[in-house]
Amino acid sequence: MAKKPIHTVPEGSGWKNVQDGKDISHHRTKENAMDKGRQQAKRDHTEHVEHNRNGRISGSNSYGNDPCPPKDKK
Repeated sequence: MAKKPIHTVPEGSGWKNVQDGKDISHHRTKENAMDKGRQQAKRDHTEHVEHNRNGRISGSNSYGNDPCPPKDKK
């Protein structure tokens, strides 16, 4: 079974990474949280989703097992 995506989300004055509803790491800065979230997503071959301070999704990257991969038009 494929692992769930990792979300980097704000938490109080810091940031955390969440996977399948469980906190997997806590960080002071968004940069540190993004680095750890990206590393974990690469290890798990899943998607990493970045959120803004207001909670909205600001970007995402897929690191394998993408259900809708891009199609080359060459």
